[in-house]
Formats: sequence, structure tokens, C-alpha cells
Amino acid sequence: MPLYGAIEAGGTKFVCAVGSGPGDLTTTRIATTEPGETLRRCLDFFRAHPPLDALGVGSFGPIELRRHAKLYGHITATPKPGWANADLVGPLGRALGVPIGFDTDVNAAVLGEARWGAARGLQSAVYVTIGTGIGGGALVGGQLVHGLLHPEMGHLLLPREADDRDFAGNCPFHGGRCWEGLASGPALEKRWGQRAETLPVDHPAWELEARYVGSALATLVLVLSPERLILGGGVMQTEQLLPLVRKQLLRSLAGYVQADELLERCEEYVVAPGLGPNAGILGALALAEAAVNPQ
Repeated sequence: MPLYGAIEAGGTKFVCAVGSGPGDLTTTRIATTEPGETLRRCLDFFRAHPPLDALGVGSFGPIELRRHAKLYGHITATPKPGWANADLVGPLGRALGVPIGFDTDVNAAVLGEARWGAARGLQSAVYVTIGTGIGGGALVGGQLVHGLLHPEMGHLLLPREADDRDFAGNCPFHGGRCWEGLASGPALEKRWGQRAETLPVDHPAWELEARYVGSALATLVLVLSPERLILGGGVMQTEQLLPLVRKQLLRSLAGYVQADELLERCEEYVVAPGLGPNAGILGALALAEAAVNPQ
């Protein structure tokens, strides 16, 4: 049985794992400090296990995915102090001497969901995480979406709701014009004066949040036509939010997309991650698997 390594590289913690799939995963969590120290601690974890066949890394971004680019394998223009232009793939590859699969954390998550979770058996799906930020990964035709850079779904520009004209937003680039600026966890806290997890279930915050999430998801449906939408992240842990989002997605589409999956089985179309909080780390494991077996 091949042994794969995985890293879910986040702004506050790195999750490292070894295994071959969901049934035999051994994990550890490492605080994200400065790049050299953080990667050394990751390597200490992997060296305490038998030699790996490959490593997968799903990272916060933005990152450079073009293999011909000078900064391939780097985190690029992140506001995370000390991490701008940090090289991940280079030091890990030199230390471990194995193939490395590298992608965004959300692309990794949708790959993990396609391999073992809520998108298993599908050729297209979108995974969105709504938490400290908003990001999305897409699988189209069985392949992860890449291009000029990588998808930055959290910065989709959204029309403002008629009863929400005054909020300045929370995005340093787009203010209150993009999805992240309007509907991320910090945006909720800035708008309502308290953290999302402390808002009562009947607070008007959730209806407004669902309207913005539904509007953004409608754009993804119209552009990518995914067979399933998977919503994760801390904000989506609020129990009443997912049904509200389904309702608002249908409102935004206004009957234009005539698909039974949407109109009659929306509860099966817009879903929580099948892998729960392990979507990211298992997705990184799937990146490792793909690095040695592209099929």
C-alpha cells in the first residue's frame, strides 16, 4: 500500500498527515509561525514515519501553480506577515525527494470530495469555504480548474442588496463590492458588532448572509454549471444557514436554470462537505496520489 504525505497549509496552522486514504490517516497540527520553522516541523513529522511515496500540499494563497514560472511552488502576494514569496515546494521536495502535488487549499478540498466525499462519481463540482475568508475550488470535466493563476471565487463582485447600502465592507481590495468583503466571518463581525458564532439563530444577519451567498453561487452555477455545490468553512457551521442559502440560490436564478437537481432536489445539490473538516487534508492526500498516478 503506498504511503502518502499531506499538508493543509493555513494561515494559522499547518495540518500534516500520512496515510493512504480516510481510513488510516495519522495527523498533527503545527502553528503557522515563520516559513523556515513551520516547514522544519512538518519535515520532522514526516521523517518520524516510513518513507513517503509522494506528498500533496494544499495551501492558502495566492500561490504560483504554473510550472514554468520562476516562483512555481511559492505563496506569492499574501498579506500574511513573513509569507510573501515563501517557497513551499522547493524545500519540501529537496528534503523528501518525492513527487509533490501542489494546489490551493480549496482546489485540494474539491479534489478530496470528488475522491472520497460529497462529489464522488461526479465530473464537476465546486467547493466553497466561508470563514475567515471566502475561497472556492472547481472540478470541471474531472480536472481541477487552473489558468492565468487559479480561481479566486471569494472576490466575485456582487450586487448590493437594496436594504444593505451603507456597510463599507471588509475587503482591503474591493471594500463592500465583493463576496468576501460582504459575507466572510470578519465581514459579519464588522457589520453586526459580534462574532458570527455568537449571533442568535433568528438574527437578521443570517437572512442577509444567505442572500449574498445565494447570489454568488448563482454566478458559479451560470459560469461553471457544476453538478454539485459543496459549502464548508466556519460560517457554514451555523445550522440554519444551509437551507436559507438553497432558498436564496433559487431566488437568484429566478427559474432560468431548468434542472431537476436544482428545482426538485436542491437539498442534494447544495450540500455540506461529505468529509467534514477533513476535506482539506484528505484533498492534499489526493494531490499526493495524483502526483504519482494522474488517472
